[in-house]
Amino acid sequence: MALYESTLKSLPLLGRGKVRDNYAVGDDKLLILTTDRLSAFDVVLSEPIPDKGKVLNQLADFWFGKLGHIVPTHETGVAPESVVAPGEVEQVRGRAAVVKRLKPILVEAVVRGYLAGSGWKDYQASGAVCGVQPPAGLRNAQKLPQPIFTPAAKAELGEHDENISFAEMESRVGKELAAKIRNVSIRLYTEAAEYAATRGIIIADTKFEFGLDDQDVLHLMDEVLTADSSRFWPTDGYEAAYAEGKNPPSFDKQFVRDWLETQPWAKTPPAPKLPADVLAKTAEKYREALTRLTGQGLK
Repeated sequence: MALYESTLKSLPLLGRGKVRDNYAVGDDKLLILTTDRLSAFDVVLSEPIPDKGKVLNQLADFWFGKLGHIVPTHETGVAPESVVAPGEVEQVRGRAAVVKRLKPILVEAVVRGYLAGSGWKDYQASGAVCGVQPPAGLRNAQKLPQPIFTPAAKAELGEHDENISFAEMESRVGKELAAKIRNVSIRLYTEAAEYAATRGIIIADTKFEFGLDDQDVLHLMDEVLTADSSRFWPTDGYEAAYAEGKNPPSFDKQFVRDWLETQPWAKTPPAPKLPADVLAKTAEKYREALTRLTGQGLK
């Protein structure tokens, strides 16, 4: 059964995001429960994607473990089943994590290794990507000479995140912290992309989120390198699509985005109702990304 919204009563609800429901576990920890909600163009769709939350949670756990040597993570090792009432265990099993309660940095750390999506649109219009100037003459889906960092300001629920310049990020969080986030983000992306390539997946772009603990130590938090926060392409379909100037087939929610782009919709709530075949195909894509990247199916 898909879970659109959690209903835990044993923990205080702090808030619901586009995909995750957050609960307090004492004063120093959170329970982050990943639902099967899907957002596209910053709008939460009305239909859940079966097992999506479990796929995202399992994939994020994999990456936190793989990349934890680069930067501390929000992980605590506390079992989610141990902090909820017995009747609520099934809601959290496989789709929740107990994490450190951090002070979030309200800037999304976006790293792009390929020209795609809004980055491609920006490049076509201005010759730059969020203020960063790649070489002229690049094509859609082309690999960039090196990964670029393009931050975005986090918006309120239902609003669109806003691309900002690095200078604007420096003014918001300070020059030292901005530089550290940029450097860590590019290192995370580079290492992850090199690994993913060995599993037959191109990570075209992704976004990271960070927070600070009580000692102002930077931590990687929320989710990491999931099909919600990243653009995944299969390496075996890339060259043919690129040669035709098209986006390669995707393992992320781009399948939903592409369908929505064909609809008469202003990208404001409510979103069009997704047909059953789009729901099924999207669920299949999420599960395939998990299997390809981790070598494991859904637990």
